[in-house]
Amino acid sequence: MAWKHPRELDSAEELEEGCDIALDFERFFSASGHGVLPVVAQDVDSHDVLVLAHVNQAALEYTLREGVAAFWSLSRDRLWIKGETSGNQLDIVDVRVNCEQNSLLYLVRLRRGGVCHTLEDGEARHSCYYRRIVGDRLEPVTRGEH
Repeated sequence: MAWKHPRELDSAEELEEGCDIALDFERFFSASGHGVLPVVAQDVDSHDVLVLAHVNQAALEYTLREGVAAFWSLSRDRLWIKGETSGNQLDIVDVRVNCEQNSLLYLVRLRRGGVCHTLEDGEARHSCYYRRIVGDRLEPVTRGEH
């Protein structure tokens, strides 16, 4: 894809208000040196935040081309196509870019039950955010609780 580098833009206004894609893949790096951006996956219907992950340019290009969420796994240091083995894929509804073009929001629909690699009752948890801090402990969040 023919994306610009942020330094190719003439001003902060062009970065923040313009139509050119100039994602800053040089702000954050994986252990192996791949430039990555943080991406939040949010359920388009429930508005639940499902996962915070990272993408490099290859993962984003795959996502846009295939219509399913792909990330760059920092722990495995490789392309991670969400649901490739579990079947818990995230279909892309929309990909949004923040004002500084240094983070993304994937609006998604789950094909199956959950997104988290941890299990509850033998099934993937709906979201990776299933606990809250209460005092000095973590406590479970009931699904649908806000």
